[in-house]
Amino acid sequence: MKTVSLEDLLEKTSRTFALSIPVLPEPTRREVMIAYLLFRIADTFEDASHWTPDDRIGALADFNGLLRSDSREKAEGLCRDWVAREVAHHAGYQELMAEVPFVLDAFFALSPGAIPPIRDHVIRSADGMASIVAKTRGGELTLHSIRELQDYCYIVAGIVGEMLTELFLLDRPGLSGIAAFMRERAATFGEALQLVNILKDSAVDAEEGRRYLPAEVPRADVFALARKDLGVAGDYIRTLQKANAPRGLIEFTALPVQLAWAALERVEKKGPGSKVSRPEVFMITQRLKKALDRGEPPV
Repeated sequence: MKTVSLEDLLEKTSRTFALSIPVLPEPTRREVMIAYLLFRIADTFEDASHWTPDDRIGALADFNGLLRSDSREKAEGLCRDWVAREVAHHAGYQELMAEVPFVLDAFFALSPGAIPPIRDHVIRSADGMASIVAKTRGGELTLHSIRELQDYCYIVAGIVGEMLTELFLLDRPGLSGIAAFMRERAATFGEALQLVNILKDSAVDAEEGRRYLPAEVPRADVFALARKDLGVAGDYIRTLQKANAPRGLIEFTALPVQLAWAALERVEKKGPGSKVSRPEVFMITQRLKKALDRGEPPV
């Protein structure tokens, strides 16, 4: 009898999303949780630098095949192989890979309206990740321009922002008036959060052969782009609030942005590797909840 749950897998593979996903209203909460786990599976293949590029690209293609056709037998066979070859060194990610059939069962059980936007965006992102892996040379990936950095951010985060926007709009006719506004800014929202992560983790990434920050670009320019993008994310959130979107959608989108602002300030002052402490995360979360209680802008 299975004892693992989607919530368990979420907590073991994400810090920020484990905090923010539970505030979403149903059925969006379950849809986003499953979508996050699917994106995390794809990310695990992209990050498996101890595998050859061909093996990583092949695994991404196999995963996309599982998303296109519900075959539990094939999923079980593939995940046994991935786990046996230790696709991830992180214990939580490795456990997630062992539960790919379970996650896929939950995915295919979602409402008919939710499956296409999740599937299509995960497949697009996984295809993009394969193109990134194909650019590795000697086990290392190096980006050389702001354009390349933004292209990378779109593949791994901008597409996620687009997918989340479609799930927010799904079966919510009251938000139709702001749909175009949200869709125009969705990818930038994702880019904002990814840029902050890249700035925060740049030292560790470089040690592992991933140089996302172009040496040719002043670091100050990347910080400036992140601040600009976070401003766009703020516009997105305030527009949701003005449209009387469910509180959970506003809180879910606002928390990672507030945490990103705090992380950006910390990294700018103290350098890569600096993290927002757990007490600070708690304070930011409580401040956000109080602002929403008062009907104030959360960002």
